[in-house]
Amino acid sequence: MISHRDNNTQRIAALDERAEALRLKRGMGIADARAMHPSIDVVEADPEADRRLLEGLADWCDRYTPLVAIDGEDGLFLDVTGCTHLFGGERAMQDEILTRFFQQGFDVRAGLASTPGAAWAAARFHGNRIVAGGEEEALLAPLPLSALRIAPETRALLESVGLRTAGAVMAAPRAPLARRFGATLLLRLDQALGRLDEAVSPRLPVAPLSVERHLAEPVMLTDDIERLISRLAVALKTDLERRGEGARTLALFLFRVDGAVSRIAVGTSRPMREPRLIQRLFHERLTALEQNIDAGFGFDLVRLSVLSAATFDLVQGDLTGEADDDDADIALFADRVRARLGEAAVLKPVVVESHLPERAVKSVPFAEAPQRRAPAAGRTVPRTAPPMTIYPPERPVRLFRSPEPIEVPATEIPEGPPMNFRWRRALYRVARAEGPERIAAEWWRQLPGEEEAPTRDYYRIEDSEGRRYWLYRQGLYSSAPQAAPPRWYMHGVFA
Repeated sequence: MISHRDNNTQRIAALDERAEALRLKRGMGIADARAMHPSIDVVEADPEADRRLLEGLADWCDRYTPLVAIDGEDGLFLDVTGCTHLFGGERAMQDEILTRFFQQGFDVRAGLASTPGAAWAAARFHGNRIVAGGEEEALLAPLPLSALRIAPETRALLESVGLRTAGAVMAAPRAPLARRFGATLLLRLDQALGRLDEAVSPRLPVAPLSVERHLAEPVMLTDDIERLISRLAVALKTDLERRGEGARTLALFLFRVDGAVSRIAVGTSRPMREPRLIQRLFHERLTALEQNIDAGFGFDLVRLSVLSAATFDLVQGDLTGEADDDDADIALFADRVRARLGEAAVLKPVVVESHLPERAVKSVPFAEAPQRRAPAAGRTVPRTAPPMTIYPPERPVRLFRSPEPIEVPATEIPEGPPMNFRWRRALYRVARAEGPERIAAEWWRQLPGEEEAPTRDYYRIEDSEGRRYWLYRQGLYSSAPQAAPPRWYMHGVFA
């Protein structure tokens, strides 16, 4: 028997058949139950654990249909429209589901009907019944009001006026019912009878493309799983080619014979549909997760799904049949590394509009970085003036994440470059210098009340041994007696 706390009172939340035989009921106080039967076993309810169990069962039911929804705390909705023929018909499918649940240690009841409301009533009040189309009214008529899935307060009001069954409600005039008991009552009634559509909202997004393989003998080895992935990817390629798309996110579902489900997803930087490349990505992912995948007694169903897709751009190859696309090779390498080490393992620098050098570039995950696109063929830009080449300012090969302070003992002139400087306890003598390049603060990004950042004067410095540096002076010289002297920083090094 399971208990839960209700208004500072421990009450019965659930009980088995033996407890029901002792005339115990849900909602009864634990103190009263112990007074009647002192030897009963009581376990405190764990709603979070129950929720995780129900979600695990919903994952397992994905083997029958992708449209699986959770119903309250103890039920599942499965929209099996168009799926029953894959399992030998409605009766065979229902029997298989019930048998598999029983083998896993669960006592379940099922109902199958053309409407969710009728299926819900058939499962909870008849058990394992299949309701043919048009028989919903005959099913509901003798059942109590709770079969209509209405609130307890509404049931109490209906019973107070003598309406104690669903058939009595169906026989009563609709207008007075709506005025007195609200529109929800009629909504539930019409949904159960099929007069209004009721959609089952799946708990997980439905993949636009999926291929799967039912196995007569369960597989346990990673090599066997990879061979299945290769075969499924071949079947998936045909559908992707027909749609003119490539996969951006793929998911592998491994259904274990005892009910557990493993879900393994990989992402691609570019749309992909080549089976060999898909198999490589999952090889890396399975290698990384090999210690975390428990095959148990084996997997009897393997499914490969495309969770997201994008337009696949064909690339013209050369006479050997190979396309000269270096970016594709880099993208494939990055995808394999990400599959093995995680999404944050490969980052790509992206240019950002900013005057300050440390803000002009940011690192983003490789898959989120914008892809370089080739210019459209056949388009020309009209020229209204002679061409002019503009070279951007020279920047160091290595830019420090944060500038490092340096000591500058003297300069030729107050606003000029340093004659020598000390950095990381070493003294460097300046042989040549270029600059300054003045970079002012981005005043439009300042917060109200924030102090304005000092102006920077950057210099390209070459020391006596030919090494080149990029350093700057922060602040300007001032003749004011209380003015702080400018500071010098090292910001990068050239090749």
